[in-house]
Amino acid sequence: MKQGRNLTRQQKIHIASFRLNPDNWLISKKLVGSWLIIHRQSGKTRTIPAP
Repeated sequence: MKQGRNLTRQQKIHIASFRLNPDNWLISKKLVGSWLIIHRQSGKTRTIPAP
C-alpha cells in the first residue's frame, strides 16, 4: 500500500467538514473527483469527495 502524506491546512478543514478528526487521517491519493484517505492507526481507507 502506498504511504500517506500529511495534510495541509485546507485539507484538514475539508476532512473536518465530514465529521472526521483530521489528526487521524493521511491523504493517499487525490483523484479527479475524490480523495482516498487512510486512518493512521487502523490503516482503514475511506473515499471522500474532493472540494
